[in-house]
Amino acid sequence: MSKSIKALAFAASNSRASINKQLVTHAANVLKAEIDTTVEIQVLDLNDFEMPIYGIDEETANGIPEAAIAFHKAIGEADVLLIAYAEHNGNYSAVFKSIFDWCSRLGKKVFQNKPMVIMAAAPGGGGGASVLRIAEGSAGFFGADLRGSLSVGRFAETFDTEKGELTDPELSAELRQHLRSLLDDSA
Repeated sequence: MSKSIKALAFAASNSRASINKQLVTHAANVLKAEIDTTVEIQVLDLNDFEMPIYGIDEETANGIPEAAIAFHKAIGEADVLLIAYAEHNGNYSAVFKSIFDWCSRLGKKVFQNKPMVIMAAAPGGGGGASVLRIAEGSAGFFGADLRGSLSVGRFAETFDTEKGELTDPELSAELRQHLRSLLDDSA
């Protein structure tokens, strides 16, 4: 009997009402319900990893925060990653960037060579395209085996928040295709 796959999912946001957390939770649920029922899902909340904003002076004075070590360890213990990036002024959210910077001090390959699907949701038509371009462009450098990228624009029109699922058939099909690629050893 083969061991079950461990999937780590998180939204790169600290908003308690994050649309990206809704999207990544939906993706994790689809992965377990439709792609592989044996997958073990862990959904992280960045609010559980509070730490000072990264800076070399902070690191020199106090070392790497335990929360950063725990976050990095969670990535290491996962087999696959699902990340939904919040777009703040065309870039990563400040909270994620700081956590990411702290984790990079533990090793440049922050994503530890894990197969990964990234996504972004936004209220406007752009669907977080700017932050996805940044994440896609740097994924390999930071040790990600990028298997897919999904942009969900006009979130209120394409996602049913009560049911917690995508309503747009094309986006739903694209998500499932990317999720299947996470478990494809030949990718």
